[in-house]
Amino acid sequence: MTNRIVIVGNGMAGTRLAGELSARGGDGRVTVLGAEPHRAYNRIMLSTLLTGAIGEPDMRLAEVAGHGVDLRTGVCVTAIDRRDRAVRTDRGDQIHYDHLVLATGGRAVVPPLTGLTGGELPERVVAFRTLDDCRRILAVADRAHRVLVLGGGLLGLEAARGLAGRGLEVTVVHPVPYLMERQLDPAAAAVLARTLAGLGVTTRLAVPATAVVAGPRGVRLELADGRSLAADLLVLACGIRPDTALATAAGLAVRRGVLVDDQLRTNDQRISAIGDCAQHGDALTGLVAPAWAQARVLAQVLSGADPSARYRPKPVVTRLKTAGIDLAAMGDPGEGPGEELTFTDPAGGTYARLRINHERVTAAILLGDNPSVGTVIQLFDRGQPVPSDRRSLLLGRALSPGSAEPATTPALMPAAATVCHCNNVNKGALVESWRSGARTVDEVVAETRAGTGCGSCRDAVAGIVEWLSTVESVEVGR
Repeated sequence: MTNRIVIVGNGMAGTRLAGELSARGGDGRVTVLGAEPHRAYNRIMLSTLLTGAIGEPDMRLAEVAGHGVDLRTGVCVTAIDRRDRAVRTDRGDQIHYDHLVLATGGRAVVPPLTGLTGGELPERVVAFRTLDDCRRILAVADRAHRVLVLGGGLLGLEAARGLAGRGLEVTVVHPVPYLMERQLDPAAAAVLARTLAGLGVTTRLAVPATAVVAGPRGVRLELADGRSLAADLLVLACGIRPDTALATAAGLAVRRGVLVDDQLRTNDQRISAIGDCAQHGDALTGLVAPAWAQARVLAQVLSGADPSARYRPKPVVTRLKTAGIDLAAMGDPGEGPGEELTFTDPAGGTYARLRINHERVTAAILLGDNPSVGTVIQLFDRGQPVPSDRRSLLLGRALSPGSAEPATTPALMPAAATVCHCNNVNKGALVESWRSGARTVDEVVAETRAGTGCGSCRDAVAGIVEWLSTVESVEVGR
């Protein structure tokens, strides 16, 4: 292992890299510098924390401090000295490195609205990004009745659903004519808006905000059409911008994010970047699965376990799974070549659309109760041929990938079928953990890490564990 590795960032990417390096051993020293004062936590679960369904301890990530890792929280890195190979901190420390890893993540975008340009946000206006943000939201929400959420993307809808789950009256304001425009088409977004309305979330679409007026008793959002909306709290969910300030000041190549190659190296071979701050090719990550995949590859390279390891991005699947909503979107939601299959049941909150080109799923949107969602994701991920009976993918008969038979039990699921996309854990790995002695869902999760990302696969993991417990000898599907 490289002797001295310094990781700037104790978020989901930096923590995972430290764990991967620690697991590979070696004589190197790993120092993790985290600006936030807290233990590492699962940022994906912040919206669940808003509902009150979990507490802060339930969000904590496993840390490796004391296992060859020097973890320092509440430490802000102020500069990188590339010539002396050292970072400087706000505590006056100078920490030398042989290899530096930037895992600085991203910062919440604050729109340039009148009333929000003075630096620090007003008391009743909170950007939704960190645990401290979540604490501020909850502090106001405890004495609030009405909440506005500015931003109808994935983050905004997660925040809105979380707050509605606390019994608050929530309105989402979005400048685009439909929700989640990067992942959905207008028809799917319309069904989603109707579902949200039934869960206590109102939407105001196709109208930009122009100004915020905040005071000790409430906040008002002024809209471009002349209307204004009053509430007790305004949550900003207007996107995330890669935190590239350190990299830019150090003279590293930066476009939207810090530019990295297939081994996550910047234009300085002694500095790497992973996670939300990194830009690989034209793509930013923004999701936990690619960030953790990058951490795994970089750990292989830096530890010497596989110096030739390369990061190869996989197709992205976006999941929104909160109480009352189950959504999976993959591929480009716009028009494209191939067959288009759709099914819509607005009253039932169900929408399904698949694009099939050359017998492969190239894009899909699945909203609502659709038991075949796992199969569609597998087909998309692995590029396998779709079954001849297309209706099975739209109308809810879950199929085993490459088969025309319903996958009614985990026994019919191939060993290579991915169960946890965040950690790239397949069914075979779950079975192997069972054979190695794991006997409960928690033990299997601890062994494989399945379900520790967005948590949407937890039911599938539990189903496989239940199936394993009912059979005496397991023959893994091929």
